[in-house]
Amino acid sequence: MEAFDNFWAVYSNLVLTLGTNALLALSIYLTLSCGMLAMANAAFMGIGAYAAALLTMNFDAPFALALAGGMAAPALAAFAIGQPTLRLSGVYLAMATLAFGEVVRIAILNTESVTGGALGLNGIPPSTQWWHVALGLALVLLGLWRLNRSRIGRAFEAIKEDDTAAGLMGIDVAGHKLLAFVLGAMIAGLAGALNAHLTFFIGPNEYGFDRGVEILTMAILGGINGLLGPVLGAVTLTLLPELLRSLNDFRLVINGLILVLIVLFLPQGVWDPVRLRQWFKRQGGRA
Repeated sequence: MEAFDNFWAVYSNLVLTLGTNALLALSIYLTLSCGMLAMANAAFMGIGAYAAALLTMNFDAPFALALAGGMAAPALAAFAIGQPTLRLSGVYLAMATLAFGEVVRIAILNTESVTGGALGLNGIPPSTQWWHVALGLALVLLGLWRLNRSRIGRAFEAIKEDDTAAGLMGIDVAGHKLLAFVLGAMIAGLAGALNAHLTFFIGPNEYGFDRGVEILTMAILGGINGLLGPVLGAVTLTLLPELLRSLNDFRLVINGLILVLIVLFLPQGVWDPVRLRQWFKRQGGRA
């Protein structure tokens, strides 16, 4: 028990960060599963983090209410920008959502009296406990699992394969894309709210372009063929720098090399059910 206490004292933040990163990867998985390359998840995370932190710090809101506010604020923002933005596709949608992220960052910088500007917000109450992250991740996984097996999930898959054909089949393509976009924003906002009350400090530079690329990388690296893929990608991308810390100056080089090898030899991501089934069949044939 003492060994576990010592481990938790040192690595508790890392373990909880694994959970929040998994939520972020799942948030972009949701939009990717509907065929949208939207890069606004870092901005939605920032909106959720600031909304929850301001509710806690300025209004003494209960933690549950702060989390609800952290999910509602980015959902409203996603609904507002989704109507015109989601008419775009591919790289144009990515560019538009990246521009939205930059707008959010500049807005935070220029509302210093509310957000702290470039200095950020410090002294956020440390309300996030391990079970908050675990419960949030479990509920999101359960919700997405049910969604994937529902009529809406099948519509998402049809839109991803061919949105024109899906429209001809009677599927409301624009409505389903907006739904995926808003739900993804809510999950990213939840991750931001939990993270803000874990790290005690947030700043605008935490939610910029680099964070957006990191979120996308977690999902692609893990694989978007199932819910386990983004989670595995988040775990891999979060743990690798820590596991390689002893390599000092070579840490980032080895980290990048490992990621390149994964992309080259596992093009569908770490979690690829088709490849795994084929591997098990070969193993069964040899036996």
